[in-house]
Amino acid sequence: MAANNFDTRTTVLVVGGTFRMGSATFSLPELRSRYGVRFPASFENETPERIVSVDSFRMDCCPVTNERFLEFVTAHPEWGPNQPALDQQNGRYLEQWMDGVYPQGWGDHPVVFVTWHAAHAFCRWAGGRLPTEAEWEFAARAGGDSEFPWGADLPSSLRANYGGSGLGSTTPVGRYPPNPLGLYDLAGNVWEWMLDEWPSADSVQGRWAIRGGSFAGGVVNLRTRWRDSHLATNAVEFVGFRCIYPI
Repeated sequence: MAANNFDTRTTVLVVGGTFRMGSATFSLPELRSRYGVRFPASFENETPERIVSVDSFRMDCCPVTNERFLEFVTAHPEWGPNQPALDQQNGRYLEQWMDGVYPQGWGDHPVVFVTWHAAHAFCRWAGGRLPTEAEWEFAARAGGDSEFPWGADLPSSLRANYGGSGLGSTTPVGRYPPNPLGLYDLAGNVWEWMLDEWPSADSVQGRWAIRGGSFAGGVVNLRTRWRDSHLATNAVEFVGFRCIYPI
């Protein structure tokens, strides 16, 4: 159970629809001025703004937890920390787990140090898949046009676990208020792996999209439109995932 005593296996219905995904090119100067980011060109990853339709689906209410991931590796030991699949070996896969188990008291924290391949395998085992960027952004914005999952207001330590919170690590899922659909941790705590491969990847290992920001990230990373990527085979402490279940 998570911080709010809800079942972390709960899924939320996201009724499909059509929305404007991404950011318009003309809005980039304003965004750069507002957020003053170190790499202003990163906003270009959000362009062009385009009309996208998504079908209805169910989505995990929160990122997959250590407790849930342990059930998976128990059923499939080849994905465990001691016997990782060959494409998992960047040296940090499930780094926090000792003797095949997550740290004591961290069952309700999002699982981290997982590669894209491990996340993909878990979701298939659970009967779903990773969300596309379009599905994730549509769900994060609750079908609307909000800058952050909760609305237009800038983040605070009462809304999300991000760099400005000063915690320096993951927190139990569901500690912060959900978005209007009832989805938790869409901003901060951990970045989330997407189904989409990152375009123009410059590595033979391949990069995949990630969304949502993390405990180590800045305000701008928490925006519903912000896009980033990560090497598929790199397991790190600030990337996790959640699954969706097409209807």
